[in-house]
Amino acid sequence: MVKTRNHPPRGRHGNVKLVLVEDVQYLGKQGDLVEVRPGYARNFLLPRGYAMVPTEHNLRLLDRYKIKVRQAKEARVADLRALGEQISKMAGITIEANVNPEGHLYGSVGEQEIAKGLRAKNLPVDPEMVRMEGGHIKETGLFEVPLNLGYEIETKVKVLVIAQQK
Repeated sequence: MVKTRNHPPRGRHGNVKLVLVEDVQYLGKQGDLVEVRPGYARNFLLPRGYAMVPTEHNLRLLDRYKIKVRQAKEARVADLRALGEQISKMAGITIEANVNPEGHLYGSVGEQEIAKGLRAKNLPVDPEMVRMEGGHIKETGLFEVPLNLGYEIETKVKVLVIAQQK
């Protein structure tokens, strides 16, 4: 069989050897040399840009790509640390909700409402970052809610739930 430039190298049992450009669940991490079935490589990994043929040129490109990804990750972590410090220094947020005469909410205050209150103060927090450990808030008062900003950066925000003014 004549080996051409466009065909990836073959491993044992006729499988194709590829280098992963991105992390692929159940297969490997970025930069790993993996051996997969030809159809999986041809129909999924290569068209979507998850892997490439391990040539010298592609390996150099992958090294440059890894450096860019690492720098972007470091910048994102620095931004999240600054966001965490900014959140911990602020007084907190106030959320108005409909309550009955005993002080219980008709609904509840959850991740969406807390994230919306933080975004109103120009703090980019997603609802997935809010960790409601004891469930949603169902009564008025002052609560301390933990936030997980990602990359193991955690902070807490004070949430004051008050009765809505009529």
